[in-house]
Amino acid sequence: MTDAPHDESPTANAADPVAAYQHALAAWGQVLAPLAALNRDKVNPKDRRFQGADWEHPVFDLMRQGYAVMADHLMSLADQAPVPEGADKAKLQFAMRALVDALSPANSPFTNPVALRKAVETNGASLMSGVQNMMTDLQRGQLTHTDSQAFRLGENIAATPGEVVYQTQLFQLIQYTPATKTVLKTPLLIFPPWINRFYILDLTPEKSFIKWCVDQGITVFVVSWKSADASLADIMWDDYIAAQIEAMDVVRDLLTVPSVHTIGYCVAGTTLAATLAVLTAKGEAKKVQSATFFTAQVDFEKAGDLLNFVDDAQIAMVESLATNGYLDGRYLAAAFNLLRGNDLIWSTVSKNYLLGEDYPAFDLLHWNGDVTNLPAKWHKSYLCDLYRDNKLSQPGALTALGVPIDLGQVKTPSFIQAGREDHISPAESVWRMRDLVTGPTTFLLAGSGHIAGVVNPPAAQKYQYWTNDAKVLKSLEDFIAGAQETKGSWWPHWLTWLTDQAPKTVPATGARVPGKGKRAALEPAPGSYVKTR
Repeated sequence: MTDAPHDESPTANAADPVAAYQHALAAWGQVLAPLAALNRDKVNPKDRRFQGADWEHPVFDLMRQGYAVMADHLMSLADQAPVPEGADKAKLQFAMRALVDALSPANSPFTNPVALRKAVETNGASLMSGVQNMMTDLQRGQLTHTDSQAFRLGENIAATPGEVVYQTQLFQLIQYTPATKTVLKTPLLIFPPWINRFYILDLTPEKSFIKWCVDQGITVFVVSWKSADASLADIMWDDYIAAQIEAMDVVRDLLTVPSVHTIGYCVAGTTLAATLAVLTAKGEAKKVQSATFFTAQVDFEKAGDLLNFVDDAQIAMVESLATNGYLDGRYLAAAFNLLRGNDLIWSTVSKNYLLGEDYPAFDLLHWNGDVTNLPAKWHKSYLCDLYRDNKLSQPGALTALGVPIDLGQVKTPSFIQAGREDHISPAESVWRMRDLVTGPTTFLLAGSGHIAGVVNPPAAQKYQYWTNDAKVLKSLEDFIAGAQETKGSWWPHWLTWLTDQAPKTVPATGARVPGKGKRAALEPAPGSYVKTR
């Protein structure tokens, strides 16, 4: 008597969940394969959500094909809706894109073949891990993107040596320790956005813009803004402008120099432009030798998808979320995540919830999740005055420190950097600064977006940048049409420009060393403000 074959029977396969799953897929695959082969061109081969062998199976291939057809149809409905062109149409299209992203079969454990296969192979352990990840995020009220234990401020991130040399209620001023025997006489003062932590410019040593500048022989200072609490409830834009001027004066006095180079990143760059206008009106423009703007807007007409958050209803909703005079940074993080939903929301759902994967140790994502709170009054006025009403681009429409702001009076040499794929400060919007200020400007278009377009160290040999030396350029399209592309980081190009503004050097001694001048060191970098929550 011989044993009956059992490895091919459905009953036997049921005892082996992996085999049973594969058997069921194989059966359906044979039936659906001809149909799946007919419309494979409907799927975008570059869509990372649907790549891999699991999605090639006819069952799931048909799912992604159906999703692609549905997505095109829904977006077409939004495009053709009887809504006037302009802000209303843009809001409808934005909302429809968010809905389409959410409906992807990759976001469900029942229609994501990678998640299904892993759940079967691990006897459900992957889904259990994913549920735990999801519950942790629900408790903290924020999506997790990276291993929270991988980075420690002052040790393996934000670790460039330096000291806090000045402190106010609103900011700490950090001076970095020189790494060369001589340094440029004119120091560099960096204003990062207070919407995020300053160490986006001081990530791991290999990526740190601050460390790179120090290594090139620049005396570097950076402002570390305090995350808002009830004590900052009455802070307004004037206070940030005054803080920038105060920091300039402290650095000038500490090093006994007439002027400083400045950098303003994003909203701090917008504010720096206003600060230059205020200084010019007061006859103090010479305090600033040069101004560099990282992805900063001053004309918000073409400000991109963030304009979808600035109608009266949205502003009222944001205002209602404020507690004790400040807005919890997690709300702002959620809004920015929506701008790149597939990358910052749904990829997390897929990898960490459905697949139960461990979080990566990624410094940039660690920074992205390190949110800061904002003064509620300032945030409302920023949305209303700049994004909604675009007043900064109108001479005299805004005042600060009792002075009308007119960017047309700014003659400070300016370096304007934009990111070609920037979704927060679109390149077309950043470009418009050239049309408003009247001093000499140098425009540079970097590859990638709002963060990677800025944080691109030379050693990485990534991306590229474009320059155009034509004397007359009427638009960004003109710039691009005649631009020269250079592979790699744009930092060395900027350094040449900066050095040309003030090439004189001095020994890196005395007050050039933190704590050795007229201001004592208060605490080591990165300071305590960056650690407050």
